Amino acid sequence: MKKNFIFLLFFTFFSLAGIAQNESYQLSSHILDIHTGKPAPGVEIILSKQDASGRWSVVEKRQTDANGRVKDFLRTTPEGHHGIYKLTYLVGPYFESQGQDTFYPFIEVVFQIKDNAHYHVPITLSPYGYSTYRGN
Repeated sequence: MKKNFIFLLFFTFFSLAGIAQNESYQLSSHILDIHTGKPAPGVEIILSKQDASGRWSVVEKRQTDANGRVKDFLRTTPEGHHGIYKLTYLVGPYFESQGQDTFYPFIEVVFQIKDNAHYHVPITLSPYGYSTYRGN
């Protein structure tokens, strides 16, 4: 009986661990600080969605990892996450932590998800400029 319980415990643990590793997300982002040539870690990014009346509501908040990435916005679902979204990059505190003045306290990127494909929204960043595009 005890061996069966231990087996069941290990089986459950490893099954759940496998499920967690197989999760996928529809949206990701990356920040490259072109002033330093390195990723921008620790930047808070707020994902918001626009409703039919034009109002924004916060969906999720994340911080960039050591590689300047957020990989886990919008867990994949069969119906997808169609709509108009906004990523707000709170870059002011990042530049402050670098001892660098900046023109941008935050950056907003608005985009539309029209299908169930993966969307990657990276930005290249400097204290006085930025660029964005739809990556893959």
